[in-house]
Amino acid sequence: MHRLTHFYEPRLGHGLPHDPFNAIVGPRPIGWISSCAADGTANLAPYSFFNAFNYTPPIIGFASLEEKDTLRNVRATGEFVWNLATRPLAEAMNASSASVPPEVDEFALAALDSLPSRLVDAPRVALSPVNFECRVSQIVQLQSALGEAVNTWLVLGEVVAVHIDAALLPGGVYDTAAAQPILRGGGPADYFSIGKEQLFRMKRPR
Repeated sequence: MHRLTHFYEPRLGHGLPHDPFNAIVGPRPIGWISSCAADGTANLAPYSFFNAFNYTPPIIGFASLEEKDTLRNVRATGEFVWNLATRPLAEAMNASSASVPPEVDEFALAALDSLPSRLVDAPRVALSPVNFECRVSQIVQLQSALGEAVNTWLVLGEVVAVHIDAALLPGGVYDTAAAQPILRGGGPADYFSIGKEQLFRMKRPR
């Protein structure tokens, strides 16, 4: 049966009230990244282009659209921390996304306490139940299929230390739903949460 479809070439525009790309590729995990400037000023910002990319060593990455404070910080120090954004921390995470000057500490702006990390200098979000301490492995400027530079940088970091709230490890197995992670959807304000009702299991064929 032939289905009616909406076709477009992104370079020519999508022809819709809102770009569907972010909504289709989603919901996406949130890269809630804490870092330090070379002078020690703390920074905290969420990134919606984020994911995990490798097991051994564990590597995660986030994309910075334009040169932002986080990108400048990780270039200068080679370190950052990923903090799990959860439903109870959603408002604080959103507050930390405000566009403010580099000297503003987003931890204070979002009324969040910080904790020192073990192996890196960047602080952790104290109330976040999971933190990944990371050392930068690559910073790659993206480019188009024609080889033209894009004003976006992919920051990849090796996870060198992990903090997990012990309550999320019943029987030693991480409970994703219990952590209440939030995910970025499409549209200017759409987020999703995960609950046990969304869980289903499939084993890989052998």
